[in-house]
Amino acid sequence: MIDTLILTTETRRHGESKAMDQIKKSQNRLSFPHKPGLVAYVTCGDPDLATTHEIVLSAIRAGADVIELGVPFSDPVADGPVIQRASERALKNGTSLQDVLHLAAQLRKESDAGLVIFTYLNPVLRFGLQRFCDEATKAGVDGVLLTDLTVEEADEYRRLTSACGLNTIFLAAPTSPDQRLKKIAQACQGFVYAISRTGVTGTRDQLEGDAANLVKRIRKFTKLPVAVGFGISNHEQFSHVGSFADAAAVGSAIVQAVEQNPGREAMAVAELIHKLKGTSASNAADSAKAHI
Repeated sequence: MIDTLILTTETRRHGESKAMDQIKKSQNRLSFPHKPGLVAYVTCGDPDLATTHEIVLSAIRAGADVIELGVPFSDPVADGPVIQRASERALKNGTSLQDVLHLAAQLRKESDAGLVIFTYLNPVLRFGLQRFCDEATKAGVDGVLLTDLTVEEADEYRRLTSACGLNTIFLAAPTSPDQRLKKIAQACQGFVYAISRTGVTGTRDQLEGDAANLVKRIRKFTKLPVAVGFGISNHEQFSHVGSFADAAAVGSAIVQAVEQNPGREAMAVAELIHKLKGTSASNAADSAKAHI
């Protein structure tokens, strides 16, 4: 009886230690050694999964540090028309959460860039939360961002992801009071995703002035990197974010490049990233060697 108890305790400790090692390794992949780093979002399955695979590798070669693998969803309430259309196309192709996890596993074999599953809560609940955590870990995923799960309702989710060695990333909005920002910052691992403005995703000509102040407020509660997203679409905005944050998260501009360039999607995304970062193809290739 005592021997069994000791063995069980040692097994649990080994599991916890393994999970912590995985989190630390993943946190390294979710870091941004050169400011501003780039978090690149893609809608998986748009126009198809094979092309998404090419787009992601092209984005990494062009200089993306972290890839958000967007899971298409039928009711993307936080997304603007560009990503909504992409989700519709991907769903018509039958793209599922399982497909995205398989894609992540393929990408992990080819790249050491950070991989984040970016999804709404519903597909994960339908898949099964424990099963999702287990399969995401096996696929080599580094983190998860559930766009519509609030930190106040995330206790069970955080317990399971932590046990599997997955980093949790939450959205921080400029409208959140400091008390709530503190909860969000403390619940995040990897990095904090700061929303530059309220509303849905989409490109903008100018960034909201609240973004820099939001990052400053977040930094009072955490030493994690802060990525700023929603509306970044050109080099000026990207560089401006780098003056006060660790990384810029770009989604709608990338998805729009995919939509507007049928047959050359991967090349179009690489060209966009070069423009965002102000780099040449050769410089970007050199910076990507650590990831591919």
